[in-house]
Amino acid sequence: MTGLRSAVSRLRRELAAHRVDLADREIAEDELAALDAMAVSGAPEVWRLRRSLLLVAGSLGSVSALSEALAGVRHAVELFGPPGPPVQR
Repeated sequence: MTGLRSAVSRLRRELAAHRVDLADREIAEDELAALDAMAVSGAPEVWRLRRSLLLVAGSLGSVSALSEALAGVRHAVELFGPPGPPVQR
């Protein structure tokens, strides 16, 4: 959990410092907040982590200045293992 929170925090800081107008910045910020909240909860569902990662990557993937921090988040999410099927409620 600590690694995920650290990686998300780094990407959030770098995104905040990146002053270029990004069309999907709000989506990335929302999903980074969701990733952090899942890490704080202590028992995130892997498929939700991966969904948020996919949305962040889709929003920021072409911004080379953020690629290293984004890779850190991807690596932290991958440590939770492969995604399982969503839980039916």
